[in-house]
Amino acid sequence: MKRKQFISSLSLAAAAAFIPSGINSFPVQQSGRIKPKKLKTGDTIALVTPGSYISEEELQDCIDNLSSLGFKTVYNNSILNRSGYFAGTDKERADELMEMFSRKDVDGIMCARGGYGCARILPLLDYDVIKNKPKVLIGYSDITALLYGIYAKTGLVCFHGPVGISTFNEFSTDYLKKVLINPYDELKLLSVPEDEESESFTIKGGMAEGELIGGNLSVIVSLIGTEFDINYENKIIFLEETSEEPYRVDRMLTQMIMSGKFDNAAGIALGLFDNCEPKKDKPSFKHSFSLSEVLYDRFSNLNIPVVYGLSFGHIKNKFTLPFGIKARLDADTKIITLLEKAVI
Repeated sequence: MKRKQFISSLSLAAAAAFIPSGINSFPVQQSGRIKPKKLKTGDTIALVTPGSYISEEELQDCIDNLSSLGFKTVYNNSILNRSGYFAGTDKERADELMEMFSRKDVDGIMCARGGYGCARILPLLDYDVIKNKPKVLIGYSDITALLYGIYAKTGLVCFHGPVGISTFNEFSTDYLKKVLINPYDELKLLSVPEDEESESFTIKGGMAEGELIGGNLSVIVSLIGTEFDINYENKIIFLEETSEEPYRVDRMLTQMIMSGKFDNAAGIALGLFDNCEPKKDKPSFKHSFSLSEVLYDRFSNLNIPVVYGLSFGHIKNKFTLPFGIKARLDADTKIITLLEKAVI
């Protein structure tokens, strides 16, 4: 090596030594978005199980649900695999998902269920294949990990919506069609009461616009600090949760606050947090805050719009929320408006 080159190399090495280690591990979001092709009646939807396992009866329910929407279904024989609480090994679940992104006869992909396990397969996915063969991918709950990982690595717009074993009632089906089959240039998402006990309320009024991202709170928190996390600047963050007592919701929201996740966000849209009040039998604390008290405490000091009780989450009436699409949140009227089509 020539002396000049050698000195130059030493200088670069020395400079690199002074770069904070965290700068290399900070997640880099893929620039640019990719919209998948819209679905149509008669298309073939692949069923996958990237998290927990399903039974033969649940598989048939998935097929029946998609058939009622006018879709054909395909699946790999591994869909009924079991490995502890997973639907097969990490490699089997990752291979199943990659097969469906690669197959020419598959028009879209629906996760049969959530459960647990999606985050474990994120390092095993081929993001170049996903980016070059974009398709509709839909699911919620633990599927949040896939929505985050795929969007962070490829920019592909995925969808927080029903899984195969969900209740495909008129409300959920209507919004799925309006987002994925007959898309609107602008679509208002109007919530409905889930039951007599469900409620919605504004925590911080106002209006905001930004990219819509989010999903299950506990899954989102688990991705903080990983390469699959997402920059929240100017984003409208949607959050949902199930079966977590108020103190656990408090802990997760506190972690997000202390991580600076809400510092530059545009707004926060909260779904219905199912079964998240203090336990009636054997509660963790004799005295507890209610869920609403926790939400007011954690969000009321933010200078952005925040609303609770929208129609998404572990409930029957579900929106299909595009992950990465421009939207408007009106916290006073409790309405999310999609400002562009999510499919082409």
